[in-house]
Amino acid sequence: MTTRSFFAPHALLTNNWAQNVLLEWDDAGAFTRVQANQSCPLGVASAHGPIVPAMPNLHSHAFQRAMAGLAEVRSTSSVNNADSFWSWRQVMYSFANAVTPQQLEDIATWLYMEMMAAGYTSVSEFHYIHHDQSGKPYADDTEMCQALIAAAGTAGMGLTLLPVLYQSAGFAGAPPSNDQRRFIRSTDSMLRLLDRLGNTCGANNVRLGLAPHSLRAVPPSALKAALAGMQAIDPTAPIHLHIAEQRKEVDDCIAWSGATPVQWLLEHADVNDRWCLVHATHMSDSESTRAARTGAVVGLCPSTEANLGDGIFKTKPWTEARGRWGIGSDSHITVNAAAELQALEYSQRLRSGERNAMTTMHTSPHVATAMMHAAVAGGAQACGRDVAGLHLGQQADWIELDATHHALAHLPTAAHMLDAHVFASDGKSTIGNVVRAGRVVVQRGKTMQYDAARAKFIAARKALLTDLQ
Repeated sequence: MTTRSFFAPHALLTNNWAQNVLLEWDDAGAFTRVQANQSCPLGVASAHGPIVPAMPNLHSHAFQRAMAGLAEVRSTSSVNNADSFWSWRQVMYSFANAVTPQQLEDIATWLYMEMMAAGYTSVSEFHYIHHDQSGKPYADDTEMCQALIAAAGTAGMGLTLLPVLYQSAGFAGAPPSNDQRRFIRSTDSMLRLLDRLGNTCGANNVRLGLAPHSLRAVPPSALKAALAGMQAIDPTAPIHLHIAEQRKEVDDCIAWSGATPVQWLLEHADVNDRWCLVHATHMSDSESTRAARTGAVVGLCPSTEANLGDGIFKTKPWTEARGRWGIGSDSHITVNAAAELQALEYSQRLRSGERNAMTTMHTSPHVATAMMHAAVAGGAQACGRDVAGLHLGQQADWIELDATHHALAHLPTAAHMLDAHVFASDGKSTIGNVVRAGRVVVQRGKTMQYDAARAKFIAARKALLTDLQ
């Protein structure tokens, strides 16, 4: 077995910043040595700036990258002339019902390359377009999933594939609308799909999980059966669920069950550390405390939540209960890991009137350091992948910051450079190289096949827009 090495004068390890760190990894791309206070061995490459763990992206709807910028127009169907998440869905549905498997592959390939250039090396794909444009299953029922697996393979992105169970248009089993025709599956159909995907995912190093879309889209009996079925297939599989994203969702759930979505879920499902509660925007403090104690990760998508007008997640009760969290780019209105961290911190400052809200002196006085630690650990847990940072047994994924960049140059410490990367730059140009499984996948903002992938994305979006005219 071959061992490869790299030397970092400054590296963010799991406990804190360290100096003169020697990294070694095996043929599988897993760390076999991470040791500080070493000399750089002869012939070993050395970083030109601080290195930090690459970010896992815990929530993605890849096809929505093609519609970014097209929903920023006031809708004529808006209730009381007020746009909302619910009117935004009409634009989303139009794209969801038009995209072909090849277009999905081309969109996702480019998106995943964009993600890697922005510091993500793993993504959880919350995938709900299953059938053809008429709503009928493809001859190969895995076709749309295969498009995403192929995209991740071409881009070099670590993929957690989360096929979505979607059965109803609202609480109490409201029948699905025609706009949702490509999403709908019976529970048995979903379990057959997961079973069929097992070998393909294993062969392509793809982590397979399950995403019951939301409590409004999955009736209680279906949720119970799907969770039991997934448990039989893989008792370690990630489980992701949209919850409490919108106030209307909370109000509708109370009208249906007498409980909020978070209350209902905690009383009817065995929520544990395999779960990712996506958004969870509208929770009471007591709900936050109770949900945090399950070990579940909350999936925060600050740029999308702001774009959709969801509201602001309250981090204080969650983190005080030692709740775990990670970030996702969701609708991909922004594809920038540093920008998501910045947006999350700034939202908490606006809520509380305090600065440096996402850290304490017990974690790190540097807010970007504290946020990076938390988001990497939570994101890795939610993705179900060994990408939790620079330590033994984890995949050798990291970002090398460019210490010569004008936003970082001559700052006093590596921690200050990371702060500047998150809060004083565009969050992308300050990245030098990105490494995944010990292999450089991004150099100076570009991946392999960058130009060809970009051209295919542009062509796919052009064709979609032509079809939608």
